[in-house]
Amino acid sequence: MDARWVGVDVAKGWLDAVADGDERVRRVGNDADGIAALVAGLAVGPVAGVVVEATGGYETALVEALQAAELPVARVNPRQVRDFARSLGRLAKTDRLDARVLAAYGRACTPAPLPPVAASAREREALVVRRRRLVALRTAESNRLLTAAPAVRDGIARHLGWLSGEIAALDEEIARATEADAPCAARARLLRTAPGVGPVLAATLTALLPELGRLDRKRIAALVGLAPFNRDSGTRRGTRGVWGGRAPVRAALFMPTVAAMRCNPAVRALRERLQAAGKPPKVVIVACMRKLLTVLNAMVRADQPWTARAAAPA
Repeated sequence: MDARWVGVDVAKGWLDAVADGDERVRRVGNDADGIAALVAGLAVGPVAGVVVEATGGYETALVEALQAAELPVARVNPRQVRDFARSLGRLAKTDRLDARVLAAYGRACTPAPLPPVAASAREREALVVRRRRLVALRTAESNRLLTAAPAVRDGIARHLGWLSGEIAALDEEIARATEADAPCAARARLLRTAPGVGPVLAATLTALLPELGRLDRKRIAALVGLAPFNRDSGTRRGTRGVWGGRAPVRAALFMPTVAAMRCNPAVRALRERLQAAGKPPKVVIVACMRKLLTVLNAMVRADQPWTARAAAPA
């Protein structure tokens, strides 16, 4: 019997699963009992891979259970799956139809399975994501305070104080979690040898970009969403632009890149060259972000601190 791809549509309350070519869609609850039953059923027959969409966390328990059972599972971008469905002429959308589309997507595109993630890595990722959300909330509250009515100013100020305290506590937790993992701590110290890289960026890269050092410079830039893509058609040559990728990593790179444009020789030289060529400011900053990322990628791949490769090209 040939191994088949299985699509699982994930909702808050249930999971719809179907193997490619099957007519019957199995529905179970998105809870411990339902996931256990689904995994037990999948473990019986040969499975080429299980495909789920990223749903903001509702798929996490299923993914972890599948990996614990040593079943290959791929988490894919919902937009790509929707575009795939449209390419097949499947415009209707229900949970059961989505499960079938996911199974067909797996067979046609064979997405790579997710690598197993240690519990400590999941903890660091959760802490880093939580910190980013609180920082965004603090920024929003700070902006509201500028034009707030006197009746609500004190409340906003108290909330800002609480947010700052929570962020400071998270910084300590992230530092402890990083130091508790020896390879992660070593990588963070290595990254911080580069001018412009501080503890927040180092923690973000170790938690949200485990591929750093494992991919070449073009692939790592594309993964983060910093690789320019062509927009040409016929004789028209469109403006290159970046899109997609891991937005939290891009956001964490922005301010360190601004600092690196002044204090990091490799990034500063690129900034000066692009500015002399008359490039727009946004093009300059994105190019410098890509430069800093590729330098850090090379440092991790070679396991060499900045001081040992400051003069080497990225």
